Amino acid sequence: MKEGYIRCAAWAPFIESLARSCQVYAPCEEGETVVFRRMGEGNPICLDRPDMVGAQRPLHGQKPAEPPPSSSDTGVSVSLDRPAHGAPKGVIFPQSETLFTFAFSKDPDEPQKTRVSLDAERPQRDAVILAARPCDARGFTILDRVFLEADPYYKERRERTTIITLACSRSFAGCFCNSVGGGPADKTGSDALVTEIEHGYYIEVLTEKGARIFADSSMENGAPYRDEAKKQQDGVTNGVGVCTDVRPDLSASDEFWQEASEKCLACGACTYLCPTCHCFNITDEQGTTAGERIRSWDSCMFSHFTLEASGHNPRSGKSQRLKNRVEHKFVWYPEVHGEPACTGCGRCIRHCPASVDISRIVTLLSSREEIDGAA
Repeated sequence: MKEGYIRCAAWAPFIESLARSCQVYAPCEEGETVVFRRMGEGNPICLDRPDMVGAQRPLHGQKPAEPPPSSSDTGVSVSLDRPAHGAPKGVIFPQSETLFTFAFSKDPDEPQKTRVSLDAERPQRDAVILAARPCDARGFTILDRVFLEADPYYKERRERTTIITLACSRSFAGCFCNSVGGGPADKTGSDALVTEIEHGYYIEVLTEKGARIFADSSMENGAPYRDEAKKQQDGVTNGVGVCTDVRPDLSASDEFWQEASEKCLACGACTYLCPTCHCFNITDEQGTTAGERIRSWDSCMFSHFTLEASGHNPRSGKSQRLKNRVEHKFVWYPEVHGEPACTGCGRCIRHCPASVDISRIVTLLSSREEIDGAA
């Protein structure tokens, strides 16, 4: 591992230089929402601290100061702690993508025959995901086990994407990453980990891809800042909530799941915001002589997800669908791969319109207690 340090004044120029050489996806403000978008398309990025433009954001345990105005020169939006509402998984596993196009044409020599031509070109550019959270980077390792060896589209994007992770400067509501093997400064899945410290950023370069990104930066020797960064990381880690156990008991009654799902709207927001949910649907959008095959995200929480052509639906009730989602993440995936298919990011808790709390459900299942309406 190589370590380095970049001063605040050099950080924004480094990001701008990076955006000129490859596609950079960063947390950007869209109204009141923070989402990952490509830089250079009129999207101001929203990072953890306003000193991206030369001012100091208070670190863990410090009192906040008045933020400075944003800089029109750098295009960096000034904001305090605002984690992205959704994970950056769409950079590598797009919400909707064309797998290939097809066209029909009559055979001029045999008009009764129709020719079908396919075009499956996948031109890709090198990309960087900037300021992903450790839970986001860990999420890609969970998706890798599903797609990496079986999906050439995912594989090519994954190999050409570098993930620069920003260690969390504080814990956020609903986070329980410590309970599922992660943490606010977890390095799993990251090519480089950035920790904000006073007056700059401590960089831990973890892979060759990460080394290439920082090769031309104004990075100084990071050794003198190692202890300060470690103190900052430990301070945040100790403030993250912990579930008592993440090994749910599958013998819970149907009544348990009915009560757990009573508030659920079956809107699917939890699955779309999740860094590890990967259900998808494939459709053909076709005109008279041409069309395209499209893969789009789907959700196991939708009523039509398991609807069969016969009209039968094996999981017609939302309680059945919630049970399936929890069991997949905390029972079935761990049985095959040895770890939960959940990174504890807390997005499904923070942004659920009905306040369904998956960590509460798992805790109750693990202790075999009856739900009390707080889940």
